[in-house]
Amino acid sequence: MVNKVSRPHRGVVSFVRRSTRMNESQQKAWERLAPRFVVDVPAAELDTSVADDAHVDWDAAFGRTAPRIVEIGSGNGESLVAMAAARPETDFIAFEVFEPAVASTLGRMGREGVDNIRVVLADGARGLEVLFGSGVLDEVWTFFADPWHKTRHHKRRLVNPGFADVVADRLAPDGLWRLATDWEDYALWQREVLDAHPSLVNVHGDWAPRFAERPVTKYEARGLAAGREVHDLTYRKRT
Repeated sequence: MVNKVSRPHRGVVSFVRRSTRMNESQQKAWERLAPRFVVDVPAAELDTSVADDAHVDWDAAFGRTAPRIVEIGSGNGESLVAMAAARPETDFIAFEVFEPAVASTLGRMGREGVDNIRVVLADGARGLEVLFGSGVLDEVWTFFADPWHKTRHHKRRLVNPGFADVVADRLAPDGLWRLATDWEDYALWQREVLDAHPSLVNVHGDWAPRFAERPVTKYEARGLAAGREVHDLTYRKRT
């Protein structure tokens, strides 16, 4: 049974929908691989929302019971597929709201022969709350979430106290939440919110060393080339 904890504001999401138009290769990847790797969940008011009574049997979805990691905002899968390939004993659930990005992820999975990822085309914050019970996840990843720079848009930031409540509840004892951003103001915001959370411990007491398993994506490389510093953080579920 899923325990309900304080949730992020349901009327505010941390993303803006972009075009759902796919190119030819994305369309082919979608048609070939989506039936196997994309998990359909009932929607609520919006097509990226998740209904209150939605449920996924993850053991059935993967055909096994294994350690599980959730990534929220997996993009085109450039880092996710590489990291999943390096951990074949682990199951990965990726939330992404842009169909072309999901199609690109599927294409990468097909080319690399990676089959331990399932993708949910939905709001990851809501999906994390509804589709998982307490204490079932080994790790949660939120890499390079939209920083929403303008003060009036800070309410859209993924990392906030309500979302931290959900992540902390879904993590297993000693489970890890890994974060990264290349925007200093958002990095400081994350530190302020998460260092104060009673159920989370900053593993390094400061910024974390770069997560070695995470490859440098084209997005991250552009940020570095522009002179932005990447800040990593790692929090452990307090036991």
